[in-house]
Amino acid sequence: MKWVLLWGWLGWWVPAVAAGTARDDSSDWVAYHGDAAGSHFSPLRQIHRRNVSRLKPVWVFRCEDARDRPATTIECNPLILEGVAYLTTPGLKVMALDAGTGQPRWTFDPWSGRGGAGVNRGLATWVGDGQRRLFYAAGSRLYALSATDGQPVAGFGRGGWIDLRDGLDQDAFYLSVNAPTPGVVWQDLLIMGSSVPDSLPPTAPGHVRAFDVRTGARRWIFHTIPHPGEPGYETWSAEAWRHNGGANAWGGVTLDAARGLVFLGTGSANYDHYGGDRPGLNLYANCALALDARTGGLRWHRQIVHHDLWDYDLPCPPVPLTVRRGGRRVPAVAQITKTGHVFVFHRETGEPLFPVEERAVPASDIPGEQAWPTQPFPVRPPPFARQGFSEADVTDLNPAARAAVLERLRGMRSEGLYTPPSRRPTVVMPQFNGGGEWGGPAVDPERGWLYVNASNEPEWIQMVPARLAEGVTRHELGGHLFRVVCASCHGAGRADLPALPALQSLRDLPQRMTREAVLDLLGTGRGQMPSFATLSRLERESLVAFLFGDTGGEALRSDQVEMGWANRIPWVANGHPELRDPEGYPASRRPWGTLSAYDLNRGDLAWQVPLGTYPELERRGLPPTGTFNIGGPLVTAGGLVFLGATMDERFRAFEARTGRVLWEYQLDAGAYATPATFVVNGRQHVLVAAGGGGKPGTRAGNGWWCFALP
Repeated sequence: MKWVLLWGWLGWWVPAVAAGTARDDSSDWVAYHGDAAGSHFSPLRQIHRRNVSRLKPVWVFRCEDARDRPATTIECNPLILEGVAYLTTPGLKVMALDAGTGQPRWTFDPWSGRGGAGVNRGLATWVGDGQRRLFYAAGSRLYALSATDGQPVAGFGRGGWIDLRDGLDQDAFYLSVNAPTPGVVWQDLLIMGSSVPDSLPPTAPGHVRAFDVRTGARRWIFHTIPHPGEPGYETWSAEAWRHNGGANAWGGVTLDAARGLVFLGTGSANYDHYGGDRPGLNLYANCALALDARTGGLRWHRQIVHHDLWDYDLPCPPVPLTVRRGGRRVPAVAQITKTGHVFVFHRETGEPLFPVEERAVPASDIPGEQAWPTQPFPVRPPPFARQGFSEADVTDLNPAARAAVLERLRGMRSEGLYTPPSRRPTVVMPQFNGGGEWGGPAVDPERGWLYVNASNEPEWIQMVPARLAEGVTRHELGGHLFRVVCASCHGAGRADLPALPALQSLRDLPQRMTREAVLDLLGTGRGQMPSFATLSRLERESLVAFLFGDTGGEALRSDQVEMGWANRIPWVANGHPELRDPEGYPASRRPWGTLSAYDLNRGDLAWQVPLGTYPELERRGLPPTGTFNIGGPLVTAGGLVFLGATMDERFRAFEARTGRVLWEYQLDAGAYATPATFVVNGRQHVLVAAGGGGKPGTRAGNGWWCFALP
């Protein structure tokens, strides 16, 4: 046993003697996040802690479809298979590149030259019948492509694609359904979740489905909003399965192939911030799920947030790993959350491996709302993100900033984690983006360590009545609708103040688009913007009137303004505005971003370091402050953690044992994606997308950067 422990310790720093001699089956990056388990782990160790400082770019591929307005991004974690890198571009094209040189081999354009945008996080692949297929989604279409030439596979669906709005066991034709995160392949099944809007009803349900890899036919479905007669139906209102949406596994799927289990983490039910029309626990929203891969049958579930009112989706699936308990190896899964928790469950039964307590949380003051009185808190491990926002959590960047934030905080509701949205401005910490995010954690699957990056920035929310008073003009109706359905992305008060800086500012909309084009766009959606076809024609015309500044006009009669959704959702949120100091920095204490390492054998936090910095604060002599971050880490057997994700647009390598920064490289855009590593021609490479834009709102980028030792 002493020798085993010694080798485990030495493994942190001893490099492979024969550099470049990794096993053939470990030289590729074979699935989204590295393997079917989504571990973000590579056994490669040619690049290690002693030589990583010598890492240099060996090629950079520039995509031609990036744009600044609206700012595009790249969130893709690529596949590298037999010397070929398969990846996506800012415009959601699929490309095959020579992994050693970055030279293009082929391109597939789902828009046929018409241009498009949105988010894609990766691809899935299957080999059979003498061919390799690639699967990915653009818009509502799920494509099957030949890996040889990028052409759609004729025998799959409608000539190479299926419509994700079909096969949901209810009519979703006019609703938005897509799948930026790829599914996982098990035998001849492609198992995947979906993304649906968080907006007002009607929205599509987030049911999990398995498709035949050859034909595209649906083979099974798991109803995340249970239908009558199914377990969990009693945790909703009687008609919820007909009209509630969401509860979708938008963060992807992981797999234990030997046990035939797939794992998913689901999001909130819609509408996110008011649940008076869905009283109850709302299974299987906000759940860690284990399903039978062959049939879709439920094996176990653990609800992480009861009756979600915060948009606290599970941003990624549970990740399988092995931990040691009492000298035994225990199959486990680890689920990180937007709230900054790490839940550790037995992989086969779902039983917690560390105690979980139901603790009382604040009550709602919204009429008709029935917030759940308790929420689950793991006793161990400790949280990796700051939870709640008190005076002690207010920024200490300088006295003026602290005084300004304290003054504002006195007029807000802030009673700790899970303070429900209120008629008063209410602080949300961690914010709606997390905490943990879709990049998910990296795990060393055998050592039992987990690495996760997080943001520590507050936002605020306020609930307002959904229904308007009598006698409003079209401009007034449009302004109200904008605050109700558009504010969460484009801003809470005015159309030229976007809440998410990466999304299109609407200040110059009349100069860029005609009224007719905007009206059509509201009906069809495009890229990250969902369709609002379920709004009435008058409601869409009123939105256009507001966006184009048409003031005045005759008052509308009450019988013209139906707003039927307001009968079910009488209270709506003002969006997700950030809470910042007068200089624009986060209102919370530093660090504003962190990278944490856990030893899950013991449930301990091994280390935590700031992640990222503001260069202008660096120039003032401040140590790294951390920044908001998006994207996931990569951990290797060489004792390294690679991570971009930060708003300072740097790519870093950390020592896995201590968190010490061993190398960093200044990119020309933010790397808001998870890196990959592979061997080609005997040489280990690290590949990451620097697409910028996205939720951090920095400049757009167009580069895929590949690094190796000289």
